[in-house]
Amino acid sequence: MSSVIKFGTSGWRAIIADEFTFANVRLAVAAIAEHARSVNPKPTLIVGYDTRFLSEDFARTAAEILREHRVGVLLCDAAAPTPAIAYEILRRKTDGAINFTASHNPAEYNGLKFSGADGCPARPEVTHDIEARAAKLGERAAPKHSKEEFERIDPRGPYVERLAQLVHFETIRKAKLVIVYDAVHGCGAGYLDRALTDHGIAPKVIRAGRDVLFDGTGPDVVETNLKPLREAIAAQNAAVGLATDGDADRFGMIDADGTWMPPNHILALLYDYLVETRGWRMPAARSVATSHLMDAVARLHGTTVYQTPVGFKYIGELIEKDKIALGGEESAGLSIRGHVPEKDGILACLLVAEMISERRASISEQLRMLFKRVGREYWPVRTNLHLPEEVQRRTIARLKDNFGSFLGRRVESEDRTDGLKLEFADGSWVLMRLSGTEPLLRVYTEAATLDASVQLANQTRGWIFDAAGEAKKKAQ
Repeated sequence: MSSVIKFGTSGWRAIIADEFTFANVRLAVAAIAEHARSVNPKPTLIVGYDTRFLSEDFARTAAEILREHRVGVLLCDAAAPTPAIAYEILRRKTDGAINFTASHNPAEYNGLKFSGADGCPARPEVTHDIEARAAKLGERAAPKHSKEEFERIDPRGPYVERLAQLVHFETIRKAKLVIVYDAVHGCGAGYLDRALTDHGIAPKVIRAGRDVLFDGTGPDVVETNLKPLREAIAAQNAAVGLATDGDADRFGMIDADGTWMPPNHILALLYDYLVETRGWRMPAARSVATSHLMDAVARLHGTTVYQTPVGFKYIGELIEKDKIALGGEESAGLSIRGHVPEKDGILACLLVAEMISERRASISEQLRMLFKRVGREYWPVRTNLHLPEEVQRRTIARLKDNFGSFLGRRVESEDRTDGLKLEFADGSWVLMRLSGTEPLLRVYTEAATLDASVQLANQTRGWIFDAAGEAKKKAQ
């Protein structure tokens, strides 16, 4: 028996009223309850939610199903960021959390993240077990509506206090920067700005109210969605613009001159900054899709880098074991040692504000200096391809081949950590992999100039469609 409950790199996501329905939520939660009770006969789970359409109602339904399955429930009293929920798992020593969010996905999506007792996103062996249980349950996860109340919790205070132990707020306060924060109508509002105001720093806050359509652009913190932030920076003559996505696990940065700063560059800058200011001469970790600039920073400091598949759960394990100073993904996820093994966009934003304050230089200026220190430039590009099914199937088959050369370039090494990554002699590389959260093929490229990286991306796109076209001709 199959089930619509399928976990990707970060939980189960689907379009509301299509596959993300109350019936399927009940099914998924019942399967999670069974899994939790197989680990601990008397588990307690936190139930959280974001600002999306119906999220609070899905959370209430989940609480009812958990209680029916004899699982203790701590229900968040308002929309809460994913990293705050992760910290609450650790602080309260619960058996994990169910969080209703589709993170950065478009407004028509909702989703469900399950985290274990370690605060880390559920690993594949756990999600596979949940999927199998959901398939067996079928329609047996029927609703039993209850008007009973649940214990309510507010994770904001403890989480904000934790941030005070990780961020040098005094450095930010003394610099007297003008900071603009764009909550993008997500649940970072009331958290990032509260962390600053608690330390005498008054940010300019935009898009803090709930809008389940997210201005029609969605709650992703990509450059195209942050036009209001760029305008606010200019109007306020601000030093930096900070943004968090729908559940505040991802970060977006716009420099004082209005330049959008790629997350890849932010990760490398913060790794360099933390090694220097915290004395953490430790390895970093990055996903296979993330810029090798982090590797260059590691060489600069005499450290190393762990490479992981895409999905923060793999980096979270290294955070949990205190093996790295910082771990990050090109999709704007980051955490640091001593913190939660989960992406934290709020922390990332605050650390950037601290870095600008301490170094008295804009992000762009610091990036130029870092390029000089490591001896070359790194310009990563990500391209999303919505492929016809036939083209996608053909491409996946082609990626199983061995490549001595690709696009006229000699391949120095192949990496199949996640998808296919081909590295070339000049340090440039290309990665092709299926998305774990959306129906598309992602192409990642990196070269020493932006033009070269874009060219490599365009050539790779041509290779994908040309290969499919040739196969079609042969079939005819």
